[in-house]
Amino acid sequence: MFNLILFGPPGSGKGTQSDLLVAKYGLVHLSTGNLLRSEIAEKTPLGIEAKNFMDKGQLVPDEVVIGMIDNCLELHKDAGGFLFDGFPRTANQAKALDKLLELKRTAIHSVLALEVSEEELVKRLLERGKTSGRSDDTNESVIRNRFSVYQNETAPVAEHYKAQHKFKAIPGEGSVEDISNALSAQIDKVLERQRKEQEAFE
Repeated sequence: MFNLILFGPPGSGKGTQSDLLVAKYGLVHLSTGNLLRSEIAEKTPLGIEAKNFMDKGQLVPDEVVIGMIDNCLELHKDAGGFLFDGFPRTANQAKALDKLLELKRTAIHSVLALEVSEEELVKRLLERGKTSGRSDDTNESVIRNRFSVYQNETAPVAEHYKAQHKFKAIPGEGSVEDISNALSAQIDKVLERQRKEQEAFE
């Protein structure tokens, strides 16, 4: 099993790259946003609990989100691995995820972050705003704020995985194909290392 966390600020092309990686490596795309929506729609106990918090305008607690991730892992026991998208967002969530995966006898194997300059992101999102219909893509100060929130949020998570030698920044500017190739090259390196360790273990 190969588990990957993909980071990238709004407008970094993370969605496009996630789809390509999921298809190429046979991973299950685990987006916490989608998980929340489906658990709420299906009125599961965790979904009902999450909705209570959201209705009050509160953040859904980590243990509820971790519970949903646990359900998703159980549901896809035979998957080749998971691509975590939008989670973990804090160092505490990263620690909780590590613990959960340890219980499942697996771990996060690679954390890749798409790095794009603030100016490039502003340009991309303003361009996207012309067609996306998203009001937060048309206001430059809102875009810059989203970028700084992303930087502040993900820095501690990056540090958490840097300490485990799992973090790698990938340039997120260039063609979709170039970026995809750079991500794949890094993943292949980790998979090769995993294979060698497995052989040594056997």
